[in-house]
Amino acid sequence: MNGVITILITKLIIVICCIPLAVFATQQPPIKLGMSAALSGPSAELGVQLKQGADAYFKQVNANGGVNGRKIELLALDDQYEPHLTVNNTRYLINNAKVDVLFSYVGTPTSSAIQPIIDSHQIPFITPFTGADLLRHKDHIFNLRASYNDEAKVQIDYLVKQKGLTKIAFLIQADEFGLSLQNALTKAMLPYSLKPKAIARFKRNSQDIERALEKLKQSGVQAICLVGTYKPLAHFINLADQQNFKPYFTSVSFVSSNELFARIKQPSKVLVTEVMPKVDGCKQNWCKRFLQSMKQANITKPTRVHLEGYANAFVFYNAAKACKPLSNECLLQKLQVIKMQLDKSKKNYVELSERVKDNTVFLNHFTFTK
Repeated sequence: MNGVITILITKLIIVICCIPLAVFATQQPPIKLGMSAALSGPSAELGVQLKQGADAYFKQVNANGGVNGRKIELLALDDQYEPHLTVNNTRYLINNAKVDVLFSYVGTPTSSAIQPIIDSHQIPFITPFTGADLLRHKDHIFNLRASYNDEAKVQIDYLVKQKGLTKIAFLIQADEFGLSLQNALTKAMLPYSLKPKAIARFKRNSQDIERALEKLKQSGVQAICLVGTYKPLAHFINLADQQNFKPYFTSVSFVSSNELFARIKQPSKVLVTEVMPKVDGCKQNWCKRFLQSMKQANITKPTRVHLEGYANAFVFYNAAKACKPLSNECLLQKLQVIKMQLDKSKKNYVELSERVKDNTVFLNHFTFTK
């Protein structure tokens, strides 16, 4: 009898040893990440591409057993880049879906609207797709990308020092995003004893820019700092050209240079400051895996937004892996360590012609192609 039991136990051990590690990973609770982003509407490409980049990385992680045996689940909800929808989504993600972390939210007005909620719950809010200063001073918020203050300084320095332009105006999206950049750009002009010659505004998620264009034309400016999303800003640039108004244009990385440039219909002087390098200019191993992942996902033209989503997932995985067990305090601490390593390595793969600010803000000039 004892011999039979011994044989059965031996066989059971053999069977257990042959079970792939991924099977055990499914027995542990997943790490739940919640995301609210524009997945439809006029700014949809921002949220869609950011999510696609993150999904590509998390797919690799889960296929290899997850994070210390735990799979990653990314639950993304559509807010159409409207703050009231972001508030509803966030309440659902925290109270109903019981997510562990809020991940890669898109936008300043949307992120601003949920600050009371995340402050109350003290839930980690990490890698938002915004450089707003209001998200830079809280312990439970982690930013991977450079700030709008950094991007604004690079733009004003470029316009004044390299182009010799001092008559500068702003076209501003009328919300927290616009206000954040207005403050950052105005601050960046102070060392030159300059002030904006004119400020015009337009409504979020609209292309109602005709009155703004007329105001800026009358101001006699040489350059316009654009603050908004790709559709209205491309419409503004194209309409200005039709009216023979050809100033120098700048915009921040949030616009998605890929989407903006694709919509400009004529040669124009446009500079976008970027927080991610060219997708084919990074030679680090994780960047090479990014391009391979995009091919596997049938994404033939990956963008810097895809790369940012992938980078966000990369830093989360490496920080979470270092935490045994995973806790909010450990995660937020390790994220800062991974960020410093990533920023330091950028000097090794960013082209010199693009590099400007501490290897974290880069120049991207529009080149017209028919």
